[in-house]
Formats: sequence, structure tokens, C-alpha cells
Amino acid sequence: MESGIERIAAAFAAADGRAALMPYLMGGFPSVEASVAIGLSCADNGADLVELGVPFSDPLADGPVIHAAGTRALKAGVTLRDVIGVASRLSERLPVVLMCYANLVFARGLERFAEDLASGGASGLIVPDLPLEEGDAVRDACDAAGIALVPLIAPTTPADRVAAIVGRARGFVYAVSVTGTTGERAAVHGSLTETLAHAKAHSPVPMAVGFGISTPEQAAQAAASGADGVIIGSRLVRAAAEASDAGGDPAGAVGDLVAALADGLRR
Repeated sequence: MESGIERIAAAFAAADGRAALMPYLMGGFPSVEASVAIGLSCADNGADLVELGVPFSDPLADGPVIHAAGTRALKAGVTLRDVIGVASRLSERLPVVLMCYANLVFARGLERFAEDLASGGASGLIVPDLPLEEGDAVRDACDAAGIALVPLIAPTTPADRVAAIVGRARGFVYAVSVTGTTGERAAVHGSLTETLAHAKAHSPVPMAVGFGISTPEQAAQAAASGADGVIIGSRLVRAAAEASDAGGDPAGAVGDLVAALADGLRR
């Protein structure tokens, strides 16, 4: 049976000369069933992988759009178990990388958490508030379960620390393109090419860029800067929220945007 780490590697390899497209969706938003439909729509419209968020009460890396979606999911009673259930259904179509905060991982217990993800079909895990110095035990538990623990680097990460972080990476490295939280930006940061080049010199895995990317043009710019993958979140979550609030089809709204982003990366 293919491990999560192997599924992620295969998804990046299958992109075949272009950057892999990784949409973000909030698990349980606008509802559990709607989030499944959104993820399947992403798969139908050109996504190579998906990042699946777990709603949390203090999401320090999330900007206002994703924060609001998580808050609504929590108020509706969405739990980690629910989100793993979403991952299980989406993983039949493409690799799922779960994004959650360290409290949830440690509260459940490292080995149990990693095993639950693997049993639920998840391929990877992103923990944005897990520092390098505390990551070894989490990575060991993920390795044992075949789950890729994906680290993050930022524009402010010192060069020696970048080397240490990416050298331990599994699956891919999440390169944050801006200083600050998630959210739509007017342009991709000009230092991205330099940041990616330095990280790639030390990384055994692909580099995916996220935070601040919201248009096909920005996705293509990130790819041209050296990104092996592009992650888009806030723009898609906003589209889901707007469609849901208007009584429309969140999955269709997100799917249309994903198709445009996929076309931008192909071109």
C-alpha cells in the first residue's frame, strides 16, 4: 500500500514540468458535506493535492477570511473527527494534507494522532505553530505512520535555520511568501525567487508557495519564481462563503476558480 509520503511525491511528479496546484479548504465549512463537495470539485477542476484545514479557536497563522470560516465551523460543532472523515472521502481522489495547530496534535497524543490521520487516508500534516526544536517527536510519529510532516519557512527565516528546517522535511516544504497571516495580496513578494533558490539548495523535497496567492497570474508568477507547487486558500474560502451566504453552490464557485488557476499554471 502506498504511503502518504509516496502519494505526495507522486502528485508532484505527475505535475510534469508545471507547478502542482494545491487548493486549501476549511474542513466542515460551510458544512461537513459542503466541504467534501468543495474538495471533490477541486479534484474535478485540476487540483493535484488539497490542503484541509481543521477549525481551531486560536488560529495564529490564519487571516480574517479563513479565521471566520473556522469560527463558523466550530460554532456548528465540527470536530477533528469530522475533518478526518472529510479527508477520508477526498483521499480517494487525491492526496490530502491536513493543516492543524499543535494543541490538537499534542492533546490527542503524537502516535495516536498520526495513526488516525493515516487510517483516515491523509497523506501529510502541516503544523504552523510547531517550531523546529520541538518537531523531532512529531516527525518520528508521522514517519512511523507514513505521514509527511511538512515544515514551513518564511521570508524572515534566517538562512542557517532554513537549511536546518528543509533538510528535515517530508513531502514538501511550505514556503510562506509574505510576512504576516494568510490572506489575499496585490502581488507576490519580490524576494520569493531568492528565498526559494536558497531553500532548494538544501531541500530533499519540492517547494510549495502559499499565503497571499489568489489569482492565476500570481500563481504563475510563483511558479516562475521556482515554486514546485502553489497553495491558494483565502480566495477560495471567500468564494465558498459568498456562495453559501447567497444561497448558491459553494463547490461550483470554488471549482470555477480552481479551473482558472490550473489553466494559469498550465499556460
